[in-house]
Amino acid sequence: MTFGRSGAASVVLNVGGARYSLSRELLKDFPLRRVSRLHGCRSERDVLEVCDDYDRERNEYFFDRHSEAFGFILLYVRGHGKLRFAPRMCELSFYNEMIYWGLEGAHLEYCCQRRLDDRMSDTYTFYTAEEPGTLGRDEARSGGAEAAPSRRWLERMRRTFEEPTSSLAAQILASVSVVFVIVSMVVLCASTLPDWRAAAADNRSLDDRSRYSAGPGREPSGIIEAICIGWFTAECIVRFIVSKNKCEFVKRPLNIIDLLAITPYYISVLMTVFTGENSQLQRAGVTLRVLRMMRIFWVIKLARHFIGLQTLGLTLKRCYREMVMLLVFICVAMAIFSALSQLLEHGLDLETSNKDFASIPAACWWVIISMTTVGYGDMYPITVPGRILGGVCVVSGIVLLALPITFIYHSFVQCYHELKFRSARYSRSLSAEFLN
Repeated sequence: MTFGRSGAASVVLNVGGARYSLSRELLKDFPLRRVSRLHGCRSERDVLEVCDDYDRERNEYFFDRHSEAFGFILLYVRGHGKLRFAPRMCELSFYNEMIYWGLEGAHLEYCCQRRLDDRMSDTYTFYTAEEPGTLGRDEARSGGAEAAPSRRWLERMRRTFEEPTSSLAAQILASVSVVFVIVSMVVLCASTLPDWRAAAADNRSLDDRSRYSAGPGREPSGIIEAICIGWFTAECIVRFIVSKNKCEFVKRPLNIIDLLAITPYYISVLMTVFTGENSQLQRAGVTLRVLRMMRIFWVIKLARHFIGLQTLGLTLKRCYREMVMLLVFICVAMAIFSALSQLLEHGLDLETSNKDFASIPAACWWVIISMTTVGYGDMYPITVPGRILGGVCVVSGIVLLALPITFIYHSFVQCYHELKFRSARYSRSLSAEFLN
């Protein structure tokens, strides 16, 4: 049962002096996350973690927040209009109130979202829903005080491996991981050089080793690769052990990329052991080369340590609708211009036709390099109507590609400030830890 005065059919929310009455039935599924959390409170301590004060006699919960902003938010969640900024109130302050009650920037009207993005860009500010101390409160509710030391140790380990700026040890670990990624990429690039491959072939002929000896052998590249893989494997295993939710860990994109980068090495080792140099499975050599080249995924591991790559990934995740819209624009324009160019360059006059535009699929290549203003020059129209169509194709490509860029830009700015704010918060905790 919810903590509160027994027999009370309703509760009272006192927000900055303004009182609102809600029935207990509506409390559980109330749209505002902070208000709905009151339904699950079992003690006065739980209640005081959600609100600022509580009067059990009157069954009244006190919130020291902006009353006018809460009125606007309450009207919105009850379906009485769209959410806009309160008059004579700072956009950042209103957004802070939204986050406190459990809303996000996407709930704002589009014009207000643009105002918020511009204000955040000017002030380099971002508010996050993860309040300081939330982790500790969740631990207290889930495990109690007797399990706190072990949970704190696991959480410290998790943050050390997941958040590169959370502590000095995390920064050292991240630096070592970056060094291993760079070394593995240098070895991968160098292994494709003709001189490197010739020297490796001479070594293999002398040692009578397998074609792709990835295990501990005399080749320096094999030893370096084995050391890098060992580090990445140990790092992935430790992060899996200290993770809170194992299923959620496996579903994360960066962890999937880690598995894709590590697994090919072990597969190639097994295939080398079972097939050998004189194997009758000739396709195994091609498979091994493909698996070895999948090590290029290690570059994406740098996204754990650089805000720029994290911002790019988060922007693509949040702007997938705009990216799909951009792809649709390009496909529609490609279908139209490729059909017209094939007709004008090849279909009207077969004697003087342009062989480069013999088919619509061939013309699609010319359309895509023209719309993106790349223009390799490998194929081009020779007729006057075809050249006019080419000019229209180039101008249309510029316009169509520019239309969704505004949405993607605003999302990129918002994602960048979000990640930068989180990184600055961990840096402040790192400074305090270093001083202590």
